[in-house]
Amino acid sequence: MGEVLGGDGEYPDGDEHPHEKQRGPVVLRRSRMGEPTTTDQRLLDSRGPADWVHTDPWRVMRIQAEFVEGFGALAEVPRATTVFGSARTPREHEEYREGVRLGSALAGTGSAVITGGGPGTMEAVNRGASEAGGLSIGLGIELPFEQGLNPWVDLGVNFRYFFTRKTMFVKYAQAFVCLPGGFGTMDELFESLTLVQTKKVTKFPVVMFGRSYWRGLYEWIRDTMHSSGKIGDQELGLLHLTDDVDDAVRVVEEAYAAWDAAH
Repeated sequence: MGEVLGGDGEYPDGDEHPHEKQRGPVVLRRSRMGEPTTTDQRLLDSRGPADWVHTDPWRVMRIQAEFVEGFGALAEVPRATTVFGSARTPREHEEYREGVRLGSALAGTGSAVITGGGPGTMEAVNRGASEAGGLSIGLGIELPFEQGLNPWVDLGVNFRYFFTRKTMFVKYAQAFVCLPGGFGTMDELFESLTLVQTKKVTKFPVVMFGRSYWRGLYEWIRDTMHSSGKIGDQELGLLHLTDDVDDAVRVVEEAYAAWDAAH
């Protein structure tokens, strides 16, 4: 039979929980975590030569270090546009050429461009920005099939963790452009929309560049999500579907103007 609580929710006689232990800020009750130890004991215990590197507390330190490195590297970046797209787009493809034009046009407005730093359309956007004299930024990620940052990245940071990298994509941009891409691009598209919808970030536009590629998804969002009341007019209005570089840049420029007015 379980312990009996008093009428006010306390244990009899006002005692603390009879099986409560504290480990710093952590409270343990009815612990199933083995014999109690102290922080100093765990620090000074002998272990395998590299085991400590793979423990969760040490991972927290590595995550913290990634945030510090990312914030430090990008702190002085001017206004920027984050562009997502596929790593699999070949250089001879029209989507690659559109990426180059987009990167160049964004650089012409004084905007830095931020991509995932990989090949394909990410490389195209970095190339267009770099060749136009703009700041070309690549935020890479450690993957089993890692190919490294593309040669058109002027400022690059490599990350171990997706969530750290995503923070940098959002924190230093005032607009997003999504070129045709796969699961990674879809993930970044919907995460961006969710952050704006929930007001975790200041409102900025999300441009879906490539009508033939994105039309099916856009129409499903409009005709199914929106029509069934799962999103409202305001959420649908966050998306802008276009094929035109100048139109995409116009939307980005309007976002910059709104951001400047608010700050």
